[in-house]
Amino acid sequence: MSEAHEQLFQASEFAQLAGVTVRALHHYDRTGLLRPTRYTSAGYRLYTSRDLARLQQIVTLKFIGLSLKEIKELLGLREPDLRETLHLQRRVVEERLRRMRMAASAIDRAEATLNATGRIDWEAFREIVEVITMQNDMEWVKKYYTEEQLADLARRGTPEVLERGQREWAQLIKEVEASLGEDPASEHAQSLAARWTALIEEFTGGDPGIAANLRKLYADQTNWPDTFKKPYSDEVGDFIAKAIAARAGG
Repeated sequence: MSEAHEQLFQASEFAQLAGVTVRALHHYDRTGLLRPTRYTSAGYRLYTSRDLARLQQIVTLKFIGLSLKEIKELLGLREPDLRETLHLQRRVVEERLRRMRMAASAIDRAEATLNATGRIDWEAFREIVEVITMQNDMEWVKKYYTEEQLADLARRGTPEVLERGQREWAQLIKEVEASLGEDPASEHAQSLAARWTALIEEFTGGDPGIAANLRKLYADQTNWPDTFKKPYSDEVGDFIAKAIAARAGG
């Protein structure tokens, strides 16, 4: 069907067809995410069925968690790979659900303790706050990486990998803290440095760009949210830096 004979919809009826607001259509037009096919002589927006197909893609991608900026880039670069997009978003949702289940479990424990003893289980409350704060705080980290890097991190960062990584980091940091009095060039310190380096390489996937942006993130601590704390002390960081330097010099 040629454009001349294709049915045209004014913004109000097009919005009703798509289940969005006219205000949303205006915003999509201003940002270049969805331009109307034509305008009337009076300047009113006119849309076609092809615009409806694109709008449905936008609504779908927005629903599964992508930002409008991410959607614009995805639809602009290539035909959207919804299979890959859904796969990545499912992992994100699963990780969020895992964290929320942790919070729900802590709430159950706090409620059970309160009902049984009349006392507040402050450890359970601490865990509730920690889980929810972690969920909110990790959004700010995204600004240090490109969209391609975030996609790569999401693809490799399955819930199982993230859980194992958190466990291994916590154990390693604990061991480094217990070894601060040792010589950074010692065999034991070198083994700690090797494990530290391996965990970082596992996170970056060997991508020098991700590694560089990770360093930028840690160099920008003055701009971190007040609620986010570095997972290890300055003493631990200094010790590992010296051990890595001794390892490189050896």
